[in-house]
Amino acid sequence: MWFDPPVRYVVKILIAATCLFFAGDLMAGGNKGRKVDLSFHIETEASDNPKMILPHKVMGNQRFFRRVPEVSSSDFTAFSPFPSDDQASYGVILQLKDNARRRLAAVTQTSSGKWLVCKAFGRIVDGVLVDDPVEDGLIVVWKGLSIEEIGQLDGALPRIGEKKKK
Repeated sequence: MWFDPPVRYVVKILIAATCLFFAGDLMAGGNKGRKVDLSFHIETEASDNPKMILPHKVMGNQRFFRRVPEVSSSDFTAFSPFPSDDQASYGVILQLKDNARRRLAAVTQTSSGKWLVCKAFGRIVDGVLVDDPVEDGLIVVWKGLSIEEIGQLDGALPRIGEKKKK
């Protein structure tokens, strides 16, 4: 054979590693969408543990947000996209599971006057100043999402009012 014995083992290892890397996509029949990465983070104090805070400028002022989200992608049941007012991006209304709805209501009840920011696909895209508790189970991202990101949401969640995706 034209392979040296050590090279043959390296080739086998590379083939096995490649199969493991793509196993999830192969088992999903190529229909597996990319992971949806949306989370909401409440403002905290600069004096908190530096490893647990996320600094970000809001309206020109340095603010600090909890690194651990109050609500994340696993808490959503459905969504509805819309073109944002900036005419360059999209926003979404996200419907929350019941336990996430209660959690968000409790956090916003005790966080009046603090900022709640949305981190989407690795970047902070929007934020709101909390003035009232959010109790209806809907949370809005007003701007900052691309059409490709809306497509990723479509692959993972049903639209509000539609049946659950299989």
